[in-house]
Parts: sequence; C-alpha cells; structure tokens
Amino acid sequence: MADVSSGEDEQDSFVFYRDRDNWKDVTPIQQDDGPNPVVSIAYSERFKDVYDYFRAILKSGEMSERALALTEDAIGLNAANYTVWHYRRLLLRALNKDLKAELSYVSEVIEEQPKNYQVWYHRRMLIDWLNEANQELEFTSSILRPDTKNYHAWQHRQWVIKKFNLWDSELEYVDKLLTEDLRNNSAWNQRYFVLSHLGFTDEVIQQEVKFTMELIEKVPNNESAWNYLKGVLRKQGLSNYPGLKDTLDEMYTRGIDSPYLMATLIDIYEEELENKKAEPRTLDKAVELCQKLSTDVDYIRREYWNYVCRDLQNRFG
Repeated sequence: MADVSSGEDEQDSFVFYRDRDNWKDVTPIQQDDGPNPVVSIAYSERFKDVYDYFRAILKSGEMSERALALTEDAIGLNAANYTVWHYRRLLLRALNKDLKAELSYVSEVIEEQPKNYQVWYHRRMLIDWLNEANQELEFTSSILRPDTKNYHAWQHRQWVIKKFNLWDSELEYVDKLLTEDLRNNSAWNQRYFVLSHLGFTDEVIQQEVKFTMELIEKVPNNESAWNYLKGVLRKQGLSNYPGLKDTLDEMYTRGIDSPYLMATLIDIYEEELENKKAEPRTLDKAVELCQKLSTDVDYIRREYWNYVCRDLQNRFG
C-alpha cells in the first residue's frame, strides 16, 4: 500500500480538526473508494483528518477564514491537489484577501516544489488578477538557477514575457545562460522564442548564424546548437544560406566527426538534390555520410541512417 504522509511530522503541535472546538459544527466526509478498492492507500491519520474536513467544506461551499486555513493544511499534505488550489482561489476572491501576501505564500511552496504544475498555475492566476509582474523575471531566474531546465519555470516566464511585453532584456539573460552552459537546451529554446517574436529579418538571421557557428566550433557535439541553426534557417533552407555548406565541409575535412555536423550536411545535400541544384557527386557524398553514420559515428541509429541512404538512392539515384 502507498503511504501518503508528505509534508507532515507526527511529533509537531498539529491539532486534529476533529479535536478542535471551532470545527465541532462540521461533519467530516470520508473518502469513498467504493466497496472493493483495487489499491488501498495507507493515508496517515492527519491526512485523513484534514481531507475529511476539506471534503465537508467543499460540499457545503463554506467561505471563511477557517476554510482558507484548512486549504493551507491540505496543500501542505498534497500540493498537487487541483481541487484544493481551485477552492483556495475561490476563497481568496470571496474574502477579498491580500493577493500579494498570497503571492509570497505560493513563492515558498514553489521553492519547495518547483516542478509542481498546480503551484505554477496558481501563481499565474495571481499575476493575472494583480495585473503586474514586477517580481516574475527575477523569481523565475531564482528557480532556474539550480535547475536551468525546469519546464514549469520556463513556461511561466514565457507567459509573463508575452502578457506584459517584457522582451527587452531577455536576450541578455539567455546569453548569460549560454555562457554558463552551451548545452542548455532550454536557453536555446528561449532564444528562438524571443527572436521569433522580434522577427527573423535578414540581419538577425545573419547575426544568429554567425553566433551559432561560433559556439558550434567550440562544442561540435552540442545537439541544441545544431537544432537552433536549423530552426533559424528553416524558411529559407540550409542549402540557400551563403557559405554554410562550405564551412561545414571544411569542418568535416578537418576531422570533426560530429553526427550533427554530418546529419546537417546530409540535409543540405538532400535540399540541393530536391531543388536540382546539386553538383555531380552530391548523392555520393550523402550516401557516404549515411554509411559512416550507420557503421561508425552513430551506430545506435544505424537502421535510421540505412533507411535515409536507401531513400536518397531511390529518389535521386
């Protein structure tokens, strides 16, 4: 049986709701798992006590300070419970509570459980109600410091940036993260998010290709940078960007056996073949790269590269 006792210490000063005089007027409602539950969860006594009383106020629709305090106890035991957070928001509105105080409270919960979807959603609702985001970029930065790939923090940050038009300094933040870790896929994704909004003009594309190639030279096996490069050149095509194929050919000739370098060259060769702009040995070069990937550089995906090789030969051979 699973034991649900998160967030509690049986030795602390907690008083069960069933023993509180100011709750004597409420009849607790036990959880109904049916007559023959398949898996019986071993809830602790405190957990059962808190949630039995929460079900009771949920059913009655009580809007009171004691109900609000009860939701905090319930969240302390299970911060992923959507219903508790939803009811807490109803209470905050009904009681006209200080939303900034609530923001401080949810900040503490997020710091303890930074990958809990419900707490981030609660924070988003508070920011939406307050209609201000003075702390949000700094707060998400603090959460991302120990874990730069926290999906929930990034999702919240992107929502805040879009809603409050906070684009101006975001590239500086992304540059800082990439300086610390060139392989930070989330930072590359954020860079694309920002520049997609600002617009990929010819000048921006040129700047980004130069920026990305400089970092690829430093770490050729960084898949994130290669994916970003392909994203930047998605509309105009890899093969149409002046000098890119020559640069990659030169890197390969130097002995850089990065599977991502080789895969990008294959993409360029395929585009040239499709657009009928290929040189006489283009297909042979693509086939040679596929064979090297399948037998040596990327052996674990050998079946995929064998398929790509056959496909190219069937279409262009």
